Order: sequence, then C-alpha cells, then structure tokens
Amino acid sequence: MTLPQQRPQGSPGPLDILRKTYGYDSFRGPQAEIIDHVIAGKNAFVLMPTGGGKSLCYQIPSLVRDGVGIIISPLIALMQDQVEALKQLGIRAAALNSAMPPDQQRQTERMLVEGEIDMVYVAPERLLMDDFQRLIDNAQIALFAIDEAHCMSQWGHDFRPHYAQLSQLAERFPNIPRIALTATADAPTRRDIVNFLQLQDGGSFVSGFDRPNIHYTIAVKDSAKQQILAFIKNNHAKDSGIVYCLSRQSVDDTAAWLCEEGFKALPYHAGLSADVRAKNQQKFLREEKIIMVATIAFGMGIDKPDVRFVAHMNIPKNIEAYYQETGRAGRDGLPANAFMVYGLNDSAMQRNFIEQSNAPDQQKRIEHQKLNALLGLCEAAHCRRQVILEYFGDKAKPCGNCDTCMSPPETFDGTVAAQKALSCVYRTGQRFGVSYVIDVLLGKADERMKKFGHDQITTFNIGGEYSKSEWQGIFRQLVALNLLAVDVAEHGGLFITPAGQAFLKEKMPVKLRKQETRKEARKALMKKEAEDFYGQEMNQPLFDALREARMVLAKEQNVPPYVIFHDKTLREMAVFKPTSRSALMEISGMGERKMDRYGQIFLDVIRKHG
Repeated sequence: MTLPQQRPQGSPGPLDILRKTYGYDSFRGPQAEIIDHVIAGKNAFVLMPTGGGKSLCYQIPSLVRDGVGIIISPLIALMQDQVEALKQLGIRAAALNSAMPPDQQRQTERMLVEGEIDMVYVAPERLLMDDFQRLIDNAQIALFAIDEAHCMSQWGHDFRPHYAQLSQLAERFPNIPRIALTATADAPTRRDIVNFLQLQDGGSFVSGFDRPNIHYTIAVKDSAKQQILAFIKNNHAKDSGIVYCLSRQSVDDTAAWLCEEGFKALPYHAGLSADVRAKNQQKFLREEKIIMVATIAFGMGIDKPDVRFVAHMNIPKNIEAYYQETGRAGRDGLPANAFMVYGLNDSAMQRNFIEQSNAPDQQKRIEHQKLNALLGLCEAAHCRRQVILEYFGDKAKPCGNCDTCMSPPETFDGTVAAQKALSCVYRTGQRFGVSYVIDVLLGKADERMKKFGHDQITTFNIGGEYSKSEWQGIFRQLVALNLLAVDVAEHGGLFITPAGQAFLKEKMPVKLRKQETRKEARKALMKKEAEDFYGQEMNQPLFDALREARMVLAKEQNVPPYVIFHDKTLREMAVFKPTSRSALMEISGMGERKMDRYGQIFLDVIRKHG
C-alpha cells in the first residue's frame, strides 16, 4: 500500500483549501456556512440536492480540524473510487472494509490511530463493531459524517437497520461533531434523522431539492422498449446512462436487446453474482458510452458525474425513489434527461409489492399514499418540477425544462366521464379490472358479460364518446386522483375509494388531461449543448481529444476517468482553450496537485487540437 501524501505545514483556511486543493474559486449556496459551523465543533443536518457539493461539507472540515474524519458510507464497492478521487487531490484518505487484505487493514488502522490520514471511509456495520470502536477510542477524531442519512429512517425510501443503530454515536462520542447528509428526505424522514443522531442542538441546512439541469419527461407506456430505444437514439446515442427496470428478468432481456441494437449495455441486479455485479459496476464507472440496465439494487452512492440520462421502464415506488434515481443524471451540472414510461399495470404491481411486504399496516398506508403522490406526478397537467418540489415542501415557478412546460397538455372537463367511470365500476360490483369496465362502457358484450348480466345495466354502452385508449387514460388519472383504486388482492379489480364516494355524492368538477396520440407523444426532448451552457461555442474535436487523453491516464492508473477530471472541466478547456499554466489554473476543477500531475499533458492537447 502506498502511503498518502503528508498534510502540508500550516493551517490554511477553508477557502484556501477549496482553491488550492479542489480548484474552485468560491463556495456554492450554504457550503461556507456549513463548513464553518462544523469546523467550530457543532453538529449539523444537511439536505442538499445531488451534485450540490455535500461532500465538501465534511471533507474540508476534516482537513481543517485536528484528527481524522470518519465518513460512514453504505456501499463498500464505491469507497475505493471515493478514496482515489481524494488522493488525486493530494488528500490523505483511506477506506477500511472487509474487501481489503488483512495486512492493508492493519496498516490503515495503525495510520488512523497515529494520525497519518485525514479521512477514512467505513460502512455502518464496521463502525458499530466493538473492535473498531475500541480502535477509534485511541484515535483523535475530527468528526463523524453520516452520508445517505435517510437510510436510518423507516419512513425513508431505503431503510437500512444498521444505520438506525448509529444513534449510539451521540452517547459514546458526545464531544465529536456529527454531520448527517442526504439528498432525499421528506419531513418525517428529516425528523427521524435529527432525533436518531441527537442533532437537535445543531444546525439544520436545507438547500432545496431543485436540479434545474435535469429535463423531466413522463410518457404513457405504449411499447416500452421502443419508447426507450427512440429516446436513447434521438438524445443520447453516445452517452452513458442508466435504464431502470422492475424485475431481474426485464433487466436481463433489456440489456441483451440494447446490445443487439448496437449499444454497450450491462445488466445489474441482485440475482447476479457479486463478482459480476462488481465487474459491471466498475466497467460503468471507468468506461464511457456504457448503459447500465438495472433494478433499484444499483445506484446509491454512484459518483459518476457524466451520466447524461436516467430512464425508467416502470414507475418506482414513490417520489423519493424517483427523485434519487433520476438525480444520478447530470451530477456535473451539465444538461441531462430523465425519461419514464408508465401504465396502470405499474401501479397495480407497486401496490401488490406494498401489500405483500411484512411492513405494519400503518407503514403500508404511508406507502400507498406515497405511491398516490407519484401517480399524481405522472398524470400532472402542469410543471413536473413543481409537483416534485412541492412534495418535499419546496416551492418553484414553472421551470420551462420539463415536458409539460415545453408542450403543455390539453385538458378537458372530465366530470361527466369520471361519473360514468365510477358508476360503471359500482354497477359491475367493484371487482373487475379496467379492461372489462371499459368494454361495458363501450357496449362490447361477450359471453362473460352476458353471464353476469352486465349487458343489461344502466352503464352499458354509455361511453361511446371516447375510444378505448382515451378511457384507459381517464381511468389512469382517476386512480392517480385517488377516486378509484386497484384491489391487488383480488386480481386487480377496481373499487371506489372514500374520495371517489365523496366525488359522486358532491358532484365536484374534475379536470383531466387529454390523451395524446402516439405521434404527438414522440416529440423530441430538449437537449442543450455545451455552447448553450457556457454561452460560447465548444470545440468538439478538442473535447474528444481531451477525453481520449483522460482515458489514457485513467487506464494507466486503473481509476475512473472522472477521478482525473470531470467532463465539465474538459468542456471548459474546449470552450476557453487555455494555453498557459496560469490560464489553465482558471479552469474549474484544476487544483494545484492536478496542475502538477496533468497540466502539461492537457496543455499539449489544447495546443495541438485547439
């Protein structure tokens, strides 16, 4: 194991470290306030959107305060890349986990106790081991940083039991500052984090949830594979991205199919061996133009900044999951796309997952409510971003960067249609699926319908003003509005909810969005180019040459390319074309250590291709 570089003499301030080590001119948003707060030895809860710079809020205090920063992270597989990124900056960092050889573990433990490292990454399971706690009893600790802190709350979307046990940090190490960080937490989850970690006396820094660089599009499922294929071909033919599927079989099938279509696609799900998952994840992180097709088993802690799109072939379980999964796109702040297709069957499957779980009834009710909120997002006739932000208690004006803003859907007075739909569900006994109820409304009698006598009821053949596909859209929206629900325990039959009963009784007006035709739904997504982002034209051949040089360096060191430089840094080089060391130092992300290691290499590329 190569010993990290020694900490430089003197005590540089946070801004000096930001400029000289990280290569950025100024802090963003509340970063400076949070960093000063933690350096002063105070506890903090930090909610900041993905890509907003959460890591600096604990990394810089770890460098300024005496002792080592203990960073608690959920995934061992990603720790080494995080550590390598810090070492590239000249920071003394290490990971400590079971995947390391015993001699390397012992050497890291010695360095921790003797103060020879600035930060060490550990999983919560290791932190809670008696041996590790005895070890850090003998070390000087600068702070504890709990990343992905929403994992400690059962109200959150990714509960991990070991995270909940981190509550003992406050009792065992009361004088060491604790900073909890997350990008996705609704109000109940935030309360749990603060209470579990006893952060009530600390600062709470909530930066908002907006990711303005992400363009959101949600489309009604027609042919999911073909819709996803058209989306990728039209917008991201040469980009890295993630496609989320609901089942392992769907992941395998979709990955193989995308490969047949000429893309480099890899599967990732819990049914694959640990070796295959690790190999595919490393390939995704360290190569370019790779599409990862995955279940939700993939993604937490993924630091790859140049993921240009996230696509969903099915709806996730709630808005928190959707926000976190789509947030893996565009971490570098450059334009990215989130694309999802959905149908009524998706809703039924998610409700079935909820009902089949071992969660208590109260938790199931909460999950159903959260799913209703996601369906409301899918069927929204106004700005998607507003719906997402309002769910988290945030506010925003229409964003102009989602499908409903760029092409507002037509709406119509759906009161009568809703009354007919709910009445037909009632008249047929609240036990049949949507296709059957639509056939009744359209007067399409068959032997089954005649057997039940539904060709004789008052709602038979009263829905001829709409086509079958239009009725499907109406029923989706009525489920999203919680006027109807799908009984997953009884073969997907529709039933009227209490809100639906109130609607029938009070005759409240309902606005519904008009069904798009397949042709209308194929409109192209917005995709900003680099010249839009920087206000100047980017030299594409130079950018390609810079990426090639970066890849060579990454392969030599066996690290992901973004550990050398983010795409954003290379794009700035391709726009501004610096030809001297001083000019190159003005580029975002070019710190002193990286200038010494790579500056001349990239200056040579710029002079040759610029």
